[in-house]
Amino acid sequence: MAAPKKGRGPAGGGQGRPGRSLALILIVMVALAGGMFLSGHTTPRLGIDLAGGTSITLQAKSQPGKPDAINETNMNTAVGIIERRVNGLGVSEAEVQTQGSSNIIVNIPKGTNSEQARKQVGTTAQLFFRPVLTVEAGGSDATPSASATPSGSASPSPSASASASAKATDGETAEDSGKSDSSPSPSATTQGRAVTGALTEDATPSASASAKATAAATDDAAATDTASPSASVDPATAKLQAEFAALDCSDPKQRAAAGQNAKDTDTIVACGSNTPGTYEKYVLGPAAVSGSDVDNAQGTFDQTAGQWIVSMEFTSGGAKKFNKITSTLSQQTSPMNQFAIVLDGEVVSAPSVASALSANAQISGSFTQQEAEDLGNILSYGALPLTFKEASVTTVTAALGGEQLQAGLIAGAIGLALVVIYLVAYYRGLATIALLSLLVSGILTYTIMALLGPGIGFALNLPAVCGAIVAIGITADSFIVYFERVRDEIREGRTLRPAIERAWPRARRTILVSDFVSFLAAAVLFVVTVGKVQGFAFTLGLTTVLDVVVVFLFTKPVMTLMGRTKFFSSGHPWSGLDPKRLGAKPPLRRSRRVNSSTDPKEA
Repeated sequence: MAAPKKGRGPAGGGQGRPGRSLALILIVMVALAGGMFLSGHTTPRLGIDLAGGTSITLQAKSQPGKPDAINETNMNTAVGIIERRVNGLGVSEAEVQTQGSSNIIVNIPKGTNSEQARKQVGTTAQLFFRPVLTVEAGGSDATPSASATPSGSASPSPSASASASAKATDGETAEDSGKSDSSPSPSATTQGRAVTGALTEDATPSASASAKATAAATDDAAATDTASPSASVDPATAKLQAEFAALDCSDPKQRAAAGQNAKDTDTIVACGSNTPGTYEKYVLGPAAVSGSDVDNAQGTFDQTAGQWIVSMEFTSGGAKKFNKITSTLSQQTSPMNQFAIVLDGEVVSAPSVASALSANAQISGSFTQQEAEDLGNILSYGALPLTFKEASVTTVTAALGGEQLQAGLIAGAIGLALVVIYLVAYYRGLATIALLSLLVSGILTYTIMALLGPGIGFALNLPAVCGAIVAIGITADSFIVYFERVRDEIREGRTLRPAIERAWPRARRTILVSDFVSFLAAAVLFVVTVGKVQGFAFTLGLTTVLDVVVVFLFTKPVMTLMGRTKFFSSGHPWSGLDPKRLGAKPPLRRSRRVNSSTDPKEA
């Protein structure tokens, strides 16, 4: 058998065609860079510590009849809902966390949708569908509220009264055929208290129709004919009448307080506005459908009506409730055939019901596109279990973060310079391969971070910058492992090209194990931590994966090509692969064994 040729080794995969790997990674780089420029996002998104923004402190308010409502479970639930609301708007790097037992801190970076997110974070979004029992003109910003008497009769302004009367007449013609014009019977009032949702909206509730429907409503008692002064009124009804008579919806304080802290089983008074600057006040029955019965909601444009609406889809249980109540209300007279969509105590819409409905509903009104989308986003992610008030709102400047970023970049530059000096001094010509690999890794990291901003809301914060700096050492370590394996093969007496291929399997195994450990640490850190530390973990994991890609698709193929050049293959003193400098051993030669049993002469 012929002895193997000196210096020959196994041909590793890719030895013959390293150009394919280089072409692949070049295509990936061009695609990422092209996507970055075409999308218009040429820089990574910055977190609040670098870009500035708003820090909001929300304080939970105690609720009447619920002394233990402010607890850890409700606070954590509120944090999750607020976080989903903000993320649903595409706001990057928003931070939501509890502080103490009753405060929530929300940090919203400056940028797209940040102001919109600020409006939504503390909105309780308690949604109820309540039947309308009584409605009257509630005043306007320019005109004082109509003076209402305890009996429930109102004297709205002439213009409001005329407009309301015209609509009431139309409504009675369409809806009340064959029905009495007298005040609703007690049974009708009770039926009207079941709640619903509807598709048609009575833009301006009728004051005259409300008078016929009665201005007083009891909680589960028949409506009282307020025209008769001798009629007996129980204390609960009298209190409700007094609240309704005294309510001035043109007063912002009264408007904000109406309907607050009420249970879903209560009969309440509330304010609403169908026309900017003009308000209506309502007596509303107990809720039959709540926001928890809404499965999905989104703002859409109604082409038929030419306005923005909020379309809602109910859960199976909510659909049954909705169908039942719309069936009941469709048989009532105006305004008893209306239901009020009440959000956080305010009537945002009061549509009338013409027929029974089931799984879907729409909230229509004077919505702008932004308002419709905001309301849809809030309803989709659910109501907060607690009511909050803004304890403080602080504007955070990026000055301090900018200084820290500058210091971090300087530190990174110094670290990179030291790595370059070490590589050049110790590896000489091989340092070129290492620097090119670091450049490719940097390009891939930057373009991916820039695209992840609009893609998944990733934002670069200071810890993430630290993770990217640490990644320089991880990437350089992979090159060093491979270089040292190649040098070990040369020390054993092999020539460069076989040494490159024989060194690769062992180096590859070491690199994969090392990067797997780094990625596992980053993944665990990302899962068990919150806030900015997750930015460090995410960046560390991303750069670790890119290290594997660069070593396999760039460093190894380039090393193979370099090994074919005279500068490296001849062992030039500045190549970093000089056999003499490495102390290479001469090739081992096999010697013939002497058989002791053989005659020395024959040997």
